[in-house]
Amino acid sequence: MTAAPAVTSPLRLEGISKRFGAVTAIQRFDLEVAPGEIVALVGDNGAGKSTLVKIISGVYQPTEGEIWLSGERAEFSDPSDARDKGVEVVYQDLALVDLQPVYMNLFLGRELTRGPLKVLDRARMARETQALVDDLDIRIPSAKAQLSDLSGGQRQGIAIARATHWASGLVLMDEPTAALGVAETAKVEETILRLKERGAAVLIVSHNMEQVFRIADRVTVLRRGTQVGTRAVADTTHNELVAMITGLAS
Repeated sequence: MTAAPAVTSPLRLEGISKRFGAVTAIQRFDLEVAPGEIVALVGDNGAGKSTLVKIISGVYQPTEGEIWLSGERAEFSDPSDARDKGVEVVYQDLALVDLQPVYMNLFLGRELTRGPLKVLDRARMARETQALVDDLDIRIPSAKAQLSDLSGGQRQGIAIARATHWASGLVLMDEPTAALGVAETAKVEETILRLKERGAAVLIVSHNMEQVFRIADRVTVLRRGTQVGTRAVADTTHNELVAMITGLAS
């Protein structure tokens, strides 16, 4: 019987450390995120969560350790270098342009053109955007709708769709629902779960413990830059995670 081929993880972090002068922000962090898996990164303010996201997305370079993307060692000189290698981030502030239609936001900085004069191919961008939002079930009036006319949840959905379109299997999310109400949060969580169904690996930073238990497969805890532990969501409790976050775990 032939063994099944090994599945290559979209993201593997080995011994990631980051120091700013004498201050150690991250100390020997290890994590692997599989295709079709959602891993939540939790910890108090100042625990190092945002620093870690910035390392994976090329804003910072690690002082020590290695980043592997789909089985290949990756080093980033800046965020554009990370994006070129398929790392996409959805931030709380979205980085969208209100006065542009949805499809222009999806292709922001990567606009499609046609002909020798490089005229914007608006029709193709609109078609591709509509197909993606339909696939992710992001309910908007049209890919040609003005972004400023959409709700907060719809706008967050567009940010997630953009990351999905350009990512090569890995999407990072930094508090993607922090500014949303209950109904819009639920809709965004549905979109995140569809990324999982599509086989994407998702690493999400969240302060919302209920959200972690609703959508994550595993959760890893940072405390003062140190990785306290990683648990399968099905095998842990709210109280255990809070104890790990606060340092009260035995």
